[in-house]
Amino acid sequence: MVLKISVREIVERIENLWPWHHKDGDDGGDDGVDSNMNPVLLVPGIGGSILNAVDKKGHKERVWVRLFEADHEFRSKLFSYYDPVTGKTHSLDKNITIEVPEDRFGLYSCDILDPDVIVRLDTVYYFHDLITQMKSWGYKEGKTLFGFGYDFRQSNRLGETMDRMKVKLETMYEASGGRKVDIITHSMGGLVVKSFLALHPEVFEKYVNSWIAVTAPFQGAPGFIMDCLLTGVEFVKGWQRELFVAKWSMHQLLIECPSVYELIASPHFDWSEPPELRLWRKQAEENGKENVKLESFGPRENLEVMMAALEENKLDYNGAKIPLPLNKDIVNWALETQRIMHTAKLPEGVKFYNLYGTSCETPYHACYGSNKTPLEELAEILNLEAEFSCVDGDGTVPVESAMADGLKAEARVGIPADHRGILMDEHFFHVMKHWLRVGGVDPEYDPETDYVMVPMSRRPFEFDSHKEESVDVSGSEAGSEDSLKVPSKEVYIATVETGSGSSSDIRAEAHAQVHHKGDRISEPGFQVSTIGVAEGLDKEETKAALDQVMAAASEEAKAATSKNKRIISDKTCYLKH
Repeated sequence: MVLKISVREIVERIENLWPWHHKDGDDGGDDGVDSNMNPVLLVPGIGGSILNAVDKKGHKERVWVRLFEADHEFRSKLFSYYDPVTGKTHSLDKNITIEVPEDRFGLYSCDILDPDVIVRLDTVYYFHDLITQMKSWGYKEGKTLFGFGYDFRQSNRLGETMDRMKVKLETMYEASGGRKVDIITHSMGGLVVKSFLALHPEVFEKYVNSWIAVTAPFQGAPGFIMDCLLTGVEFVKGWQRELFVAKWSMHQLLIECPSVYELIASPHFDWSEPPELRLWRKQAEENGKENVKLESFGPRENLEVMMAALEENKLDYNGAKIPLPLNKDIVNWALETQRIMHTAKLPEGVKFYNLYGTSCETPYHACYGSNKTPLEELAEILNLEAEFSCVDGDGTVPVESAMADGLKAEARVGIPADHRGILMDEHFFHVMKHWLRVGGVDPEYDPETDYVMVPMSRRPFEFDSHKEESVDVSGSEAGSEDSLKVPSKEVYIATVETGSGSSSDIRAEAHAQVHHKGDRISEPGFQVSTIGVAEGLDKEETKAALDQVMAAASEEAKAATSKNKRIISDKTCYLKH
């Protein structure tokens, strides 16, 4: 006798054995809910929601994320085409529709993206660690904790998504007895919520208490998205990529996804240095000789180059070759989305917090070809690996883009972490607990020593330069701490401004604070941590102004630790030119 069984049947038989796979959730036991606790909505980023393919008979199969038969199912069920009339992307297979599971009040779709994995893979553990932490703080699934998964192929302002968001907020508001909602978004989820804020401000004001945006690409993810649209992306590295979707398969999907185009570097943002697409190309001289030249294209020009490179791109689907160039209709739709998000205004009474990742090499300029091996045809780009020039960020989103939210923020905080890893970071959990004001006093976190800074009133969307540093504070005698006093919780501020009023040429501000050395208050010694931002018309003068205010704020804070020194001013040192 021969026993025949498919991989799908094996998965269906074993998946319910895993304790984390149950779709009914686990509310943590006790039914009691803190009546003073606001309900929280978790909104994931691109690729952060489980997607099911549903055929005409109603059979459902998870197509994202899966580590078994991943590439085959991805190509057959998720390959898509864009409808310019509706602004919606549809699967090429007309016999299926794509839906997001709503189990566990939406949390199932953004918890563990492949519940079949036996050994933990951080790649598919999305909000899982945060959900676990929040339950330990007293949150209950379906009462004070909800999720909002969505079809991340679609535009961030798609009408269907906006309607679902409205219903979700209304439901949470009613379920909590009229308490407003705290929203936590990750990555592109921030663009979904900002689109909703711009399009439905009255609903936002009625149902939302606060919004915490984590690593949101408010002005795009320049280097990462340029390369995605030209060559694709691998979500996993090493041996694991053999289990997952192939890089080129991912590319062929992204070409028809409005959400990806909405992550291109905003051409209307005043970048400190515009991100560029750079190409080493052969050029013919008038004398017949060939010359190699490095060409650069900024956010306003690089889309034309990308369109030329992808002009002959074709999708291999069920034996047919389907033309798949860079989609001009989606480009126009995406630019309109960016314009709409730019109009978003935070209602009075709604608090906004911005948390972004730092200290990671983050792709910014993308370069193809080299001086020795220049491009002869633009289509060659599709088979090349990019060489990136990087800036500070989380490895995907530059700090400059993440900070440029255009909203009135209660705080903007940068912590050393990468784009996805930040969701599993202990520092991240401490910040979330503090901002949500839950779980009692946190003995291992002092918010007064964190890098919390709201930049000065300024022209919208400009963050020309920023800097962070920490230095040890010593006593008046070498090796002695006797001359140091316990630091206060005051923040010492220095500002510098040249010109006058609204016509200022340079404005810079730095905040410094003394805190106990190390992660725990019990550790000996002090440090001064300083963070600053600056804007100006001249790059070198702006940098010099930033250095000046950083030094002034730091020295003022250091002086506060000395028992034998008088504080120069109570809290603020102003430097005017």
